[in-house]
Amino acid sequence: MTAPRDKSYDASLTTALTDPAEAAAYIEAVLELDDPAALLVALRQVAKSHGMAEVARRADVGDKTLFRALSESGNPTLDTVNKVLHAVGLRLSVAPLAGVHG
Repeated sequence: MTAPRDKSYDASLTTALTDPAEAAAYIEAVLELDDPAALLVALRQVAKSHGMAEVARRADVGDKTLFRALSESGNPTLDTVNKVLHAVGLRLSVAPLAGVHG
């Protein structure tokens, strides 16, 4: 049985994720996990912190499409991820992996 999450933590996370620098650091840390499900949760949390309907509007994506793409069983396209990131003031970028040579 899982314990209910502390409401103050959720509120604190929501507030923090409205800051683009905090959201970027959060998503970058989740990317280090190399876990697509965790990334989906992080994207959903960032979008929720900005208001899902507002993110859908800014991203020019339908509300239902956004909710479905970021749901637990969602599988958003790269285009949708890019639009969501732009809608919350972030962008996708690429960096070399440490210790990996081409």
